[in-house]
Amino acid sequence: MNFDIAGYSLLPVLPEIVLAIGAMVLLMIGAFGGIRTLPVVTALAVVLLAVTGVLVVTITRGKLTTFGGSFIVDDYARFLKVVALTGSAVTLILSRRFLADQAKIFEYSVLVLLSTTGMMVLISAGDLITLYLGLELMSLALYVVAASHRDNVKSTEAGLKYFVLGALSSGMLLYGASLIYGFTGTVNFAGIAAAAKTGSIGILFGIVFLLAGLCFKVSAVPFHMWTPDVYEGAPTPVTAFFASAPKVAAIAVFVRVALTAFPGVTHEWQQIVAFVSLASMALGSFAAIGQKNIKRLMAYSSIGHMGFALVGLAAGTPQGAQGVLIYIAIYVVMTLGTFAIILAMKRNGQAVEQISDFAGLSRTNPILAFLFAMLLFSLAGVPPLAGFFAKFYVFLAAIQSGLVVLSVIGVLTSVVGAFYYLSIVKVMYFDEPAGAVDPMGGELRAVLAVAGLFNLLFFIWPAPLVNAATVAAKSLF
Repeated sequence: MNFDIAGYSLLPVLPEIVLAIGAMVLLMIGAFGGIRTLPVVTALAVVLLAVTGVLVVTITRGKLTTFGGSFIVDDYARFLKVVALTGSAVTLILSRRFLADQAKIFEYSVLVLLSTTGMMVLISAGDLITLYLGLELMSLALYVVAASHRDNVKSTEAGLKYFVLGALSSGMLLYGASLIYGFTGTVNFAGIAAAAKTGSIGILFGIVFLLAGLCFKVSAVPFHMWTPDVYEGAPTPVTAFFASAPKVAAIAVFVRVALTAFPGVTHEWQQIVAFVSLASMALGSFAAIGQKNIKRLMAYSSIGHMGFALVGLAAGTPQGAQGVLIYIAIYVVMTLGTFAIILAMKRNGQAVEQISDFAGLSRTNPILAFLFAMLLFSLAGVPPLAGFFAKFYVFLAAIQSGLVVLSVIGVLTSVVGAFYYLSIVKVMYFDEPAGAVDPMGGELRAVLAVAGLFNLLFFIWPAPLVNAATVAAKSLF
């Protein structure tokens, strides 16, 4: 079956079209039905994300391009789209009680769908214009979602901070894109790759500004400043969303741009990525030590993990790209499982976010404490949990590329990072109980069970994820 318009095939972009049209339909349902349609809109949004994921996997094979090479669907895009869609769907599931009890806005689910549409466009971007369109579609919805709890001053402040710094990052990215276009005469990644082999000073300046804009989106040092405040101020389900699906899209375009648009100047951008990676790992490990709020701690943890993921990109090889894909997939599962526990931490119906509130959890809820401890050990990279294998693959790729110093520093910062994860375990298992927590909701229990089992049992059968990441990474080269 052919879907063509103006000579361009619409088949590669069909999942994005379905998701965008579905979001508009749900917006109309909510607008005409009012607040009573909120549960229906949320449920249908999750179903729509699942249907889109099935379309991504089933409707195309091999590498397809459309709109003159602006939109690319390959194994790399399919892999990361499935991860991003999963992150968005799980976030909506985690948000159900928050929407019903506090926010009471059906627009939240629609905004998540529109942001996810932007992520999918971003992941398939084949030129600088599509990259920018996907980035802004993703980001504009995120700015609104951050401020979605309108009665909460912190939420409004988080949305404003994210918007101002996001606008700055977009300006830097556009300036870099304009420099690259000016010195290469094209916006297409393949065309840029052919023209950028000279490595002129103008192109290098363009790369610096372009990568700086992307660093904002992945919360990499030195463009991380918005992350702790936004993570703390935004409602917890929104923070879970920020920490998962958008990171997938941002890392996806970071890797695609570096490896497909600038293969001729690999040595130059490798230095930038290696510095950003090293700085992110160091700051994420040391700055988290003094945190008292669990969401701020997760913000610095996220910064550190993006640094670890970029170690794989710094390698600049298929093995490095494979490492990044494995890392980001495992990171999303660990993060969503952790936020399921943070959302479950309620006493007398009130959410608690201070690390001291986890005191004695092993005595009041031993299963919850055990799963949280395992997720924290995994985030720290303790074998044989999934997080260990995530770091193993990126460090192995870096060592094979000769980046031994970067890998050693990465291992050392992992040890430092383990301190603040273990300090939470100490609070749960050795401090006096702070009081019993409320029973977990069914949706939180389901998400935590899946994330916990994946984390604990990944070492038994890692082949499906590793093989899929290997195939996806090879499609970039």
